[in-house]
Amino acid sequence: MPRRTEPVETIRGTAHGSAPVPLSVLDLVTVGEGATAAEALRTSVGIAQLAEARGYHRHWVAEHHSMPGVASSSPAVILAHLAARTGRIRLGSGGVMLPNHAPLVIAEQFGTLEALAPGRIDLGLGRAPGTDGATAAALRRTDGGAEGAEDFPQQLAELTRFLDGDFPDGHPYARIHAVPGPVQGSRSRPPIWLLGSSGFSARLAGVLGLPFAFAHHFSAHNTLPALGLYRESFRPSAVLDAPYAVIGVAALAADDEREARRQVLTGALSMLRLRTGRPGLIPTPEAAEAYPFSAPEREFVESWLANIFHGTPDAVREGLDALQRRTGADELMITANAHSGEARLRSYELIADAYDLPREEAC
Repeated sequence: MPRRTEPVETIRGTAHGSAPVPLSVLDLVTVGEGATAAEALRTSVGIAQLAEARGYHRHWVAEHHSMPGVASSSPAVILAHLAARTGRIRLGSGGVMLPNHAPLVIAEQFGTLEALAPGRIDLGLGRAPGTDGATAAALRRTDGGAEGAEDFPQQLAELTRFLDGDFPDGHPYARIHAVPGPVQGSRSRPPIWLLGSSGFSARLAGVLGLPFAFAHHFSAHNTLPALGLYRESFRPSAVLDAPYAVIGVAALAADDEREARRQVLTGALSMLRLRTGRPGLIPTPEAAEAYPFSAPEREFVESWLANIFHGTPDAVREGLDALQRRTGADELMITANAHSGEARLRSYELIADAYDLPREEAC
């Protein structure tokens, strides 16, 4: 069993205002038509600062590759940038796709982040490539894009030992140190989270006694089975005494229902294009409204929108509260996908208002 390197309080959030559980942010750093990646990254800074000022618990960045509408291919770089512009909010990866990287590299990157922002970094890990098979092969320098996923438990164990500096004597890596890290006297390191959209990571997180984050926003039908499996499999560890489950949920609030519908339709059309091999920048609301959806496309879009809480702030809150009661989630991590950064910022502000989250000065 690994030693406890961080107090449980750095994992378990604290609810603010009238929220039933802590609220957090999952940021895809989306790029809309007519915008640039630089503008999208500036929006992410604004969202992190708003989230910090309004009592959100975490701001996580997801790793994606070869997607024109998503600028979060390098979570560690973005997190360092966000850490320099915030002072309290927890920052993390939602997640780093471990099979894309050597475990030592991840240990070094997140050891550096921990040194830059002590006690504020989360290391969320996934086993999917975060892209298509061809791009995964380019990332991993292998002939098969799926290679590495089946080795995830071994990679995770190796990464944990690098972070803790506790390879046993005689191990080939016993004299290798991840720096910054324990060899320099560091007594803390980022807590590891497992992420998933199916049962594999749920069971592994439970067996290892780690916190678990489930991607409800794109795998809603698996949410209850995965959370059930996590809780049933959970074994107390040096990290957690009881299960702690976060679910990622898509939500967008606007001043009126029609505007919310216009904004979420842009993300739905973007997902349709991605799923049909036509990835691109996030379309404008005008382009989404004018798009000539075929019957199957319209069915896909409506199904996608049914899983997004959108509308007025009170309507979004009602949906989030109902989801939390249904799943028993310990924390809700909200992702707001829309064409403009202004719409996303406005949504997080309105949701904070709906829950009476405190308004504090950003660091």
